[in-house]
Order: sequence, then structure tokens, then C-alpha cells
Amino acid sequence: MSQSIHDFHDDPRNAAIRIWINGTLKPRAEATVSVFDSGFVLGDGVWEGLRVIDGHPVFLDEHLDRLYEGAKAIALDIGLDRATLTRALYDTLAANDMHDGVHMRLMVSRGVKRTPYQDPRVTIGPATVVIIPEFKVAKPETLARGLTLFTVHVRRGFPDVQDPKLNSHSKLNCITACIQATEAGADEALMLDPHGFVATCNSTHFFIVRKSEVWTSTGDYCLGGITRANVLRACHEAGIPCFEKNFSLTQVYSADEAFTTGTFAGLAPVRRIDGRTIGNDGDGALPGPMVARLQVLYRELVARDVAFRAGVRLA
Repeated sequence: MSQSIHDFHDDPRNAAIRIWINGTLKPRAEATVSVFDSGFVLGDGVWEGLRVIDGHPVFLDEHLDRLYEGAKAIALDIGLDRATLTRALYDTLAANDMHDGVHMRLMVSRGVKRTPYQDPRVTIGPATVVIIPEFKVAKPETLARGLTLFTVHVRRGFPDVQDPKLNSHSKLNCITACIQATEAGADEALMLDPHGFVATCNSTHFFIVRKSEVWTSTGDYCLGGITRANVLRACHEAGIPCFEKNFSLTQVYSADEAFTTGTFAGLAPVRRIDGRTIGNDGDGALPGPMVARLQVLYRELVARDVAFRAGVRLA
């Protein structure tokens, strides 16, 4: 049975979480926004997902860079500077006594409208800012068995249609890709760019390993992934040949290893794509040697960032 890489085992502690909404912490059952909110009416907003380790949101600077860049691109005034938003994240963690095994969703919409219409000028209030913290980790059994991907007909489009670099609430193309992959019995959709080269997955980034080289797409048609960038960084630091380049499904099917990256699950090995088993021993244990090495290198980067973040908080 297919399962998303974002699946998790329910944690009863999540029933009592307190959610940050525009400066107020509210119990889960009372945490609501208006039906006239821009995010609900139109998907007009930007967001980030954050993994929390040892009490700190990992790679927070990079996530905030992407959030504020996206907000500026759509002329959205978040209404909070980085220091204030950072304090809100930590206050939310403290209010919920959260330290590890936590995922946070930081969402910003343009705010409440006086009528449900797309024009930003009918917005009548400040931006809506929401922070949802949950005790949530990727299912270890999903990571152990490896993901199954299916190449869908839904493409990652040109930036003049909807820029893939914009981490907006409007994710309908990814949702339709996910639906097609699910109906095909896969865990995640593999999406091509307008030229037919491999771009990314519907909710994660995609890599292959060929002859001890690590390949990922050019990045022209996918979100600027934080984990993706850190995997490339880890490769460079360790002297592992890595390339952002165009490659086709033919090269994917004959890869030695494949994996996805994302904030929620980190590096997740891929076992099958479009009915093809990846690697000569694809029915054996996962992860493969390169993915296993990169998982260790990525965890080391995470540890360095957490140590840095702890130092900043103590200063």
C-alpha cells in the first residue's frame, strides 16, 4: 500500500497543542481563521516547514530567507521582522514544551478581505501569521522499505506561468500530480520539466546516483529546497562529485541509487520508479552506500546548525 513520505504515526500529545495566530496562542480546537482570509479564499500566501531538533528550528536562517523572498515577490507585507518572527517560533515551542521530534508549519497569508475576490486591494487587515507545531516524524518503516515513484503527466511549468521558486499556498499542480501518483499505487509523483527532463517530485526533491556521482536537476523548475541545497553542500565538503544538470528518465531507470530530500524526512531512499527497481540489488537493504553516507553527512550539517543556533540564543 502506498504511503506518502509525509505520513506519520499519530501522537496523542498533538490534541493539546497551542497554535500561534497573530500573536495569540490558542488551543487546537479554537485555532481558526476567517472564511474571508486570503489564504482560504485564494491560496494567497507563503509558508515554510521547519524541523525542530534539540529545541531549535533547523536551518532557520535559510527558511526565513525563502519566506521573506517569496513574500516580497508577491508584494505581501508579513508585518513582522525576522527577529520578531523568530521569537514567535521559540515562544510557540516553549508554550508547548517541545524540544525534539517536532515539525512546525509557518504560514503567512495576505490577510482578511472585505469580499472574496483576488485583487489584493480588497484586503482590509494585516497579514495572517500562523504557527502550527506538532509532534511528528516520518514513519521509520516507510524510510526502511524505500519509496515508490511514478512519473506523472503534470509538469513543472515555466516561471512566467507560476514560478516554481515561489513557495506559495497555491499548490494545485503538486496536488494533481500527487493524486495521479497515488492512483498509480506510488508514494510520490516524479515530475518532469517542460522539456521532458526530470525536475522534482510533488513534495520533495529528487536525486540519483550514477557511478559514484550524485545528480539532481538544474533547479530551474523546482523550489529552492533547503535540504536539497544542504545535500549539495555536503557533497562539495566531502569531495563527492555532484551535478545540477538535465537528465532523462532513461538515465533515472539505470541509476545505481535514487533518493528524495525534504525538511520533514531528510534523505529518503527510493526503491522503484515506474515499475523499475533502482540499482542491481534494489530488492536488498536500503539505503544504498551513497545514500547512507549522505544521510550521515546531512545529520552532521544539522548538528552544526543546531549548535550554531544554540550559540546565537545564548549570546
